Amino acid sequence: MSDSTQTVAHTEAPGGHEAAEATVAGIFGPGFFVALAMLLVFALAIWKKVPSAIGKSLDKKIALIREQLDEAKALRDEAEALKAEYESKAKSADKEAKAMLKRAESDAEAIVAKAAEDAEALVARRQAMAEAKIAAEERSAIDEIRAIAARSATAAAARLITERNDAKTDKALVDRAISGL
Repeated sequence: MSDSTQTVAHTEAPGGHEAAEATVAGIFGPGFFVALAMLLVFALAIWKKVPSAIGKSLDKKIALIREQLDEAKALRDEAEALKAEYESKAKSADKEAKAMLKRAESDAEAIVAKAAEDAEALVARRQAMAEAKIAAEERSAIDEIRAIAARSATAAAARLITERNDAKTDKALVDRAISGL
């Protein structure tokens, strides 16, 4: 073997002795090759524009996330607007329900007042009709009593006349009535 390609390996022996590490040409150890491989990977990545591709990919992801955030913000704004609209409608419906309730109460009060007026008018009409009927019955009773009294008086007078008067008294009465004319 030649001096430039000589490899040396060091291993740790079981007795605690340290063995030498394998190197190429005595200078290049495994760390050198790892570093060289890393440099080659980085150089290849830069040559193939991997960082710009990663940046573009990340930019696309960022744009997509921003777009999604903007969309979410728009949806949130729309939801808040809908919420405000429905709250407004609920308040409006609440006010309208209260107004309807007040109108219904005032209508009910008006109906009750009208019914009370109608009842009073009906009672007054019925009372007037009853009073008129009573007055008519009183007049009828008075007329009947007068008729009975007149018939009774006529019958009594006829009886008295027949009992007290005779033909002579009748003649004198007729003559007096004629002379008075």
